Amino acid sequence: MTASSLNSREKRAAVSLASVFAFRMLGLFMLMPVLAIYGQSLDGFSPMWIGFAIGAYGLTQAVLQIPMGRLSDKIGRKKVIVGGLVVFALGSVIAALAESIQMVTVGRALQGMGAIASALLAFASDLSRDEQRPKVMAVIGMSIGMSFAFAMLLGPIVAASWGVAGVFWLTAILAVFGIGIILFLVPNAVNKAPKGDTLASFSDIKKLIKHPQLSRLNAGVLLLHLTLTTIFVVLPSQLIKDGLVANHHWYLYIPVLLLAFILMVPIMIVAIKKEKEKQAFIGSVALLSISMLAMSIWVNSVVGIAICMLLYFVAFNFLEATMPALVSRIAPASQKGSAMGGYSSSQFLGAFLGGILGGYVAQTTSTQAVFAAAALVGLIWLIIAWKMQVPPKSKVISLMTNLSSEEQAQALASQLVALPGVIEATVVRDESRSYLKINDKEFDLDQARKVAGLI
Repeated sequence: MTASSLNSREKRAAVSLASVFAFRMLGLFMLMPVLAIYGQSLDGFSPMWIGFAIGAYGLTQAVLQIPMGRLSDKIGRKKVIVGGLVVFALGSVIAALAESIQMVTVGRALQGMGAIASALLAFASDLSRDEQRPKVMAVIGMSIGMSFAFAMLLGPIVAASWGVAGVFWLTAILAVFGIGIILFLVPNAVNKAPKGDTLASFSDIKKLIKHPQLSRLNAGVLLLHLTLTTIFVVLPSQLIKDGLVANHHWYLYIPVLLLAFILMVPIMIVAIKKEKEKQAFIGSVALLSISMLAMSIWVNSVVGIAICMLLYFVAFNFLEATMPALVSRIAPASQKGSAMGGYSSSQFLGAFLGGILGGYVAQTTSTQAVFAAAALVGLIWLIIAWKMQVPPKSKVISLMTNLSSEEQAQALASQLVALPGVIEATVVRDESRSYLKINDKEFDLDQARKVAGLI
């Protein structure tokens, strides 16, 4: 086993935790293409309530994700994750048994209260070495993307046979499978990863909100998921109006998503190799807005919608894959967990606001206006992102340090930041850790360990 590859425990952790993520996200994503169609049989149905039902999950996720992560540090990752999955399953059962759209919304909000994303990511960090952590996170990230594509296929098929209740029963079953995976397949953590790498601190988040570049990215992910939720409030119903029956919607979704992923990859490769990341980022935001504007014009054509969706998801996939990496690169060395916590909460809040916006516009105006509103959101994002600065490539590592005074900590930080390849150094005496943001090509780990007194 080489230092550059995952060991058996890391592989097991990556696959099992990614499976839990995928099961949970699959259940959530399956609802998006079907609720606006099959929810029409529920008492109290209206576009506004469809928006509430789709977005309610995001609100409770945004509020509770960081507290649940902090709780997992106190009572244990597995206890919080299993408890969150139980709450998620309970919310699924309530929604499955609901006869009104209002009770479905209650069930969705309860699903969101099982906010385990931060605890799962912290657990993945606990189970991986510093140098292998990005690989484990990449496996989890890929599972989320795959679950979205599979949900677009499975959701319409399940709903066509068993209605919205069938989708919720399936999400409950998947949550139970997730509990089994956590209890019996995920290895127990021997060590905890540094807090700065994993857990969000409320005090740090307050400081990070004022960071101009991080605030742009937080606003960006909020607006990105706002557009996604907004369009799915009306898109399924519009496809039926255009002649595409509900159980054939996956004929459109799956080819569009696969082709969008294929087209996104070369854009990302060129952006990184040619150092054109900002241009590709700004171009993707513009493409997102243009695609929604075009969809508001071609709303009565299935082919037109398919073309616009393809453009939208090329932009969406690039932005979704790029922004977490940018957050990690921009965040202060000792506050990556807090930065990612604020970013994730913004993402879920965007899903909630998108449901509200889509439902309100659909109920008060028209389907075309919903897509036009999404285009306007994209334009607002373009203005916000225009002055974004892309930082140099870097990664964060941590070293164990045991110092007796703040003076020693400050002296060590000064020595570390003076080393070749060190962009930023933060020594946190209370955690007995030093966090280094480094240029991997110039950095010498042994030299840093020697300065820290480790060798």
